[in-house]
Amino acid sequence: MEHIPVLLNEAIDNLNIKKGGVYVDATLGGGGHSSLILQKLNGTGHLYAFDVDDFSIEEAKKKLSSTKKDNYTIIKSNFSNLKEELNALGVLSFDGIIYDLGVSSFQFDIPEKGFSYNLDAKLDMRMDDTLKISAWDIVNKFSYEEIRNIIYRYGEDNFAPAIAKAIVNDRKIKPIDTTFELVAVIKKALPMKELSKKGHPAKKTFQALRVAVNHELDALSDSLNQAVEMLNKDGRIAVIDFEPLEDKIVKDIFRKNYTPINIKGLPVMPEDPILKRITKKPILPSEEELERNRRSHSAMLRVVQKA
Repeated sequence: MEHIPVLLNEAIDNLNIKKGGVYVDATLGGGGHSSLILQKLNGTGHLYAFDVDDFSIEEAKKKLSSTKKDNYTIIKSNFSNLKEELNALGVLSFDGIIYDLGVSSFQFDIPEKGFSYNLDAKLDMRMDDTLKISAWDIVNKFSYEEIRNIIYRYGEDNFAPAIAKAIVNDRKIKPIDTTFELVAVIKKALPMKELSKKGHPAKKTFQALRVAVNHELDALSDSLNQAVEMLNKDGRIAVIDFEPLEDKIVKDIFRKNYTPINIKGLPVMPEDPILKRITKKPILPSEEELERNRRSHSAMLRVVQKA
């Protein structure tokens, strides 16, 4: 089982790493980005890496040990706790931070996690096993309206009402316990025209449940705002995202920090922007990477710098 980091060299190169700087990997995963950052740091530099999944952390430790460096700290916490966790370690600012918002291959490939519609397992989808609500709870306990809204908002699926209705009807007979049972319910709710389209019919619903279970969009917004605040002058934020909802949050937060707010009827107050664009347009995977890693096809890298 191997996690292949997406846009690895492009992201690290655009962080413009200073050898003695302080850097943060907000999404440690398999340690691919972190190991490359460590290779660029000297003994006075330091890396702080966040993850909530025990398996990913253990795999990343193996990867990081190959760098023969010990100037890193792994923090088992959600990146929404960025400021709190770093401040507790005496870190008030840093020179760069990277976010890789794709779900780690480890998460998808371990059946017990219940992330994949291609592997039969108990519904779960928690990146952090200490979270109280899993995908099973949403599917089997939430109301029709709540399930519909989750699928529509986070999966952007126009068939959300039909899928939610099918879920509620089927669970009256017996709980929907596994990923394959949920896939069967989803397929039953969709018209044949939709089922014949390219791509898995359960993809949007599974994405929506994962985002809801892990509070992904709220966590991203909270963390990015903290990162902008803690970033040193000339420091950089690199974000690799994969979904339109994530990308909208990233663009909105970056935009509000380098565009003056124009309120109708009031003069635009001159003020210095907090951020400046490094990438005018997102960097996309090369043809070679797309062939090597099919999961990279929707990846986009955006980079900004503290003014």
